[in-house]
Amino acid sequence: MARNKTHKVITAGLLVIEAIYPRAERPDSDRARAAKRKASSEAQKRLNARHSWEKLERLAAANYRPGDLWVTVTYDDDHLPQSRKEAEARFDYFLQKLRRERGRMGQKVVCISNTEHKHDHEDYFQNRRWHHHFFLNATGDDFELIRRCWIYGDNIEIKRIRLDKENTFEALARYMCKEAPDKVGLHPWRYTRSTIQQPEVDTRRVDSDEQIRIPRGALLLQDERGESVYSKWRVVKYLLPGWDGSAVRAKHRAGKKRR
Repeated sequence: MARNKTHKVITAGLLVIEAIYPRAERPDSDRARAAKRKASSEAQKRLNARHSWEKLERLAAANYRPGDLWVTVTYDDDHLPQSRKEAEARFDYFLQKLRRERGRMGQKVVCISNTEHKHDHEDYFQNRRWHHHFFLNATGDDFELIRRCWIYGDNIEIKRIRLDKENTFEALARYMCKEAPDKVGLHPWRYTRSTIQQPEVDTRRVDSDEQIRIPRGALLLQDERGESVYSKWRVVKYLLPGWDGSAVRAKHRAGKKRR
């Protein structure tokens, strides 16, 4: 059977974005070739990370799991920065202290952060003061350590990451990218380059009857399709089994039994 389709899979931790689309072949008529190229282009558009939040969604999914941390820290009046440069320097100092403390315990820091100041938050941030949101890998006794290392105020919000239809990496990534950059071309988020993992991409040619098979227990987030007389394509996005934190709970129970 002719291998006249492309199957592309982007794997970012529990997040998978998978697509099947046609390849234009020499025996195709001009009309069929044009239709297949259009179908391929449409699928590729949906696969490409065109926006900052899409890149962040995949990077976050590649590095964090349910039970890891989503943290927001802000400044009290005595430590309020006067500029982005000053705010980011203070956040870098916080990360330095956190790395040092975790390093003593043989643990690393995996962090993706952004710095904001243009919006009000009715519960936590008033008068558009500088603040930081960040993803952080959980290691155990994190809450007290974060509070000890953040020396610029007591206004700290720490949540465990949980995933479902509404709570997704996309939702968190969009939230982190909601503010327009201060300057054109300025990236809205940063990450610890030495510890971050990149998503994996696999592309291969497949038979014309190849289908996308979503694993049992996966959570389907998106399913887009297109079809014409000469071609069809499909792009799906889903979370692998374990998205509900069951793997984390099983690991925790196994650790208790060993003790």
